[in-house]
Amino acid sequence: MRIALVQQRATADKAGNLARGLAAVEAAAARGAQLVAFAELAFEPFYPQKPAGPGFADLAEPIPGPTTEALSALARRLGVVIVANLYERDGERCFDTSPVIDADGTLLGRTRMVHITDYPCFHEQGYYNPR
Repeated sequence: MRIALVQQRATADKAGNLARGLAAVEAAAARGAQLVAFAELAFEPFYPQKPAGPGFADLAEPIPGPTTEALSALARRLGVVIVANLYERDGERCFDTSPVIDADGTLLGRTRMVHITDYPCFHEQGYYNPR
C-alpha cells in the first residue's frame, strides 16, 4: 500500500486551505497513493493560540459538513482513503477531530482528541471537549 502524508500550512482562508488539500490528494493519487493522511491543522489555523472568546464555536463545522463532503466526493472519484483533521462542532460541543473517509466516499468514523491541554499559547480547553 502506498501512503501519502500531507502537511500544509493553514491560513484564515478556509476555502483556499481546502483547495490546496484537494489538489494534494489529486497529486498523491496520481503518484499511486491509496491512503492520504493530513497532519493536524491542515485546513484551519490553530485557534487555541488565544483564549476562546465569544463565537469560538462558530469557527467549527459539523461532520459530515462542507469539508468532509468535498473530501468524500474526491475520495470516491479517485478511489483513495482520506484521513483529515478538522475543528468539529457537534451540537454545543466542539472537538479536534480526524474523520476517516473510505475509498468509496463513505465516512467510516472519526477520532476525537481526548488529551486537551491548557497553558500559554495552547488554550485548548476553551475550544475542545474531551468526549
